[in-house]
Amino acid sequence: MELTEKKGFDFRMECKPDYGFLSVTVSSGQKLKVEAAAMAAMDTNLEMKTKLKGGFARFLSGESIFINEFTANNGDAEIQIAPACPGDVEHIYLQNETIYLQNTAFLASAYNITVESKWQGFTKGFFSGESFFLIKCSGTGDLWFNSYGGIIPIDVEEGYVIDTGHIVAFTDGLAYEIARIGGYKSLFFSGEGLVCRFKGKGRVWIQTRKISPFISWVNPFRPVKSNN
Repeated sequence: MELTEKKGFDFRMECKPDYGFLSVTVSSGQKLKVEAAAMAAMDTNLEMKTKLKGGFARFLSGESIFINEFTANNGDAEIQIAPACPGDVEHIYLQNETIYLQNTAFLASAYNITVESKWQGFTKGFFSGESFFLIKCSGTGDLWFNSYGGIIPIDVEEGYVIDTGHIVAFTDGLAYEIARIGGYKSLFFSGEGLVCRFKGKGRVWIQTRKISPFISWVNPFRPVKSNN
């Protein structure tokens, strides 16, 4: 168990790196943004409201995200937060900065962190399966994000190539483009398909596993319904 005190919230990150679990102390009157359905347990003096970031029209296109806002009333309160995927939880304190997350990576943030979806375009829309959106987080305050598998930070000095399925987050200022690592045969038969080529100076966080190969591995073990 790791006890950490930062400029913002007091928090603990437990069960790392396999099944990351986050506990945050919300001071009286403070608000905390949390991914929808991620609350595992909380004190009774926390009040929850659900917000749809992006509006209903964007929700129909998949561009919006649901975020629950928790407010501590009549004293401090603690909330426990559990990510959907088995994997790690990472924390960063933004200081008037911007970070981009793959669309399932947002876990929680300070209330004054702006959380919004960002259109990638059809060419770049491969970070999370068929999603064309990233989550843009900007401002000053605490931010927590999660992964499938462990999280490894990589400092990019000039350029770096990463499989799109392993990208969790990256800092603003890094330019990127989606490309094939080989020819069309490699794309369909090698198991090494699309990669992201980063340029510039910044940091990228990668996850040690990706979901699509796991789904392929599990698929043969699924029970098959007999027609008899």
